[in-house]
Amino acid sequence: MRAIVVMFDSLNRRMLPSYGAENVHAPNFQRLAERTVTFDTAYAGSMPCMPARREMHTGRYNLLHRSWGPIEPFDDSMPEILKSNGVYTHIATDHQHYWEDGGATYHNRYSSYEFLRGQEGDLWKGDVAGLDRDRLGSIFYRMKTQDQVNRRAMADEKNHSQTLTFDAGLEFMRTNADQDRWMLQIETFDPHEPFFSYEQYHALYPDTGEDFDWPPYGRVTEAPERVEQVRNRYLALLAMCDHNLGRVLDLMDEQGMWDDTMLIVCTDHGYILGERGWWGKSVMPWYDETIHTPLFIWDPRSKVAGERREPLVQTIDIAPTLLDFFGLEPTADMEGRPLGPVIVEGAAVREAGLFGNYGGHVCVTDGRYVYMRGCADESNQPLLEHTLMPTHMRSRFAPEEFSQAELMEGFSFTKGAPVLRMPGWTIRGPWEFGTLLYDLQTDPGQTTPLRDDALETRMADLMVGLMRTNDAPPSQFERLGLPLEGPVGPEHLLVARQWDQMLAGQRATPQVTDFGPTK
Repeated sequence: MRAIVVMFDSLNRRMLPSYGAENVHAPNFQRLAERTVTFDTAYAGSMPCMPARREMHTGRYNLLHRSWGPIEPFDDSMPEILKSNGVYTHIATDHQHYWEDGGATYHNRYSSYEFLRGQEGDLWKGDVAGLDRDRLGSIFYRMKTQDQVNRRAMADEKNHSQTLTFDAGLEFMRTNADQDRWMLQIETFDPHEPFFSYEQYHALYPDTGEDFDWPPYGRVTEAPERVEQVRNRYLALLAMCDHNLGRVLDLMDEQGMWDDTMLIVCTDHGYILGERGWWGKSVMPWYDETIHTPLFIWDPRSKVAGERREPLVQTIDIAPTLLDFFGLEPTADMEGRPLGPVIVEGAAVREAGLFGNYGGHVCVTDGRYVYMRGCADESNQPLLEHTLMPTHMRSRFAPEEFSQAELMEGFSFTKGAPVLRMPGWTIRGPWEFGTLLYDLQTDPGQTTPLRDDALETRMADLMVGLMRTNDAPPSQFERLGLPLEGPVGPEHLLVARQWDQMLAGQRATPQVTDFGPTK
């Protein structure tokens, strides 16, 4: 038995033909849907990149205890568990966050790994000509300038890091086609921004004007033709992703792998491409475009293909699914569930699931309703980090961040290890939109937040139950204004409270438009 995971970054399900997209060049994604089970209600969990990958390893939510960070010493790691049980694991990736401070413990969980360089301003090729030396400490300046240097090294598609990532994955497949018990992860950073590809893909979506393929995270201020160009650049890069996905499918055909090889094609999250008047992710609430993800699985044990499944599944289910495939039980700390029964008979594995990012909304969905819980007051406090790996995305924790640190008793999943607890970064962000409640069946565009006390109580009950199962710290219940023990009562309903404040003129009324609610 073998398994292949093809993981993309920022893959928007609404841009794929099997999820209803029209006039999109993605024949291999369509071919994939014909060979696999397509999941219609797949949701990401902890956002964004590395929190999502921690969930892929550990099978449990990250967002309530920790911001962006490495695998912790007490974490279960699916690739490492497989390795310890005689399953060879290999990752080929150009996802540059793996070699930054905040992702540096993931790759060594595999038996072997290959890194390909050059994505999104990856600090790769050294070219100092013309640099502003006074801005070398600015990561945003360095990303933009470095990206231009890196693109010169990838002028030909054969040298692009996505191409090289798939080259490396295909080499592993060919080398080990006659071997048993291995798991391969082919993970590309694309179609994450910047949407850099090549003329043959641009020709599929022709436009005019100066090239614009790296939008900011924020409100759309550009003219409609510029918005269209960004979408075209995304779709062009998606076509390149589709081409490389086809190479994997071709080799599985060539080597006769379908009889004994699981295939999972997934992503960490989606991306907003001008919808609702926004670019990107994280700076707005986790709307459907960003959190409702594509997922395709071929399981050679059941051989179900060309069918769709409705039950709610999440990123945390990937690790248990792979462990189960190789005959291993998920660990006691994993909150995810193996998806084999969903594939065979459409069996539900959960009533509801959490999603969101550390310090922002904590959200819950049952597949129809989405409840985005904001903080109980504008301080967004208390917000605490719990870690034994004190690094941020691209840096170590500064010494002054430890001024209020304390070593505290660990959680149910830390295996007896204590953790450092310290104040987390509080930034202005999506939680400022207040608490939002949507019905995706009647309002798929999430343009009209609901005020429904009974529904909010039900969704808050689901959230509290999942938080307690996750052994969330008391500080999160306090920050969100939820009960640490006991049922959710009328005093805990934030939607009703904020609308009452709006009617009394004590809080700004949301501008509910096609772009979603704004303050």
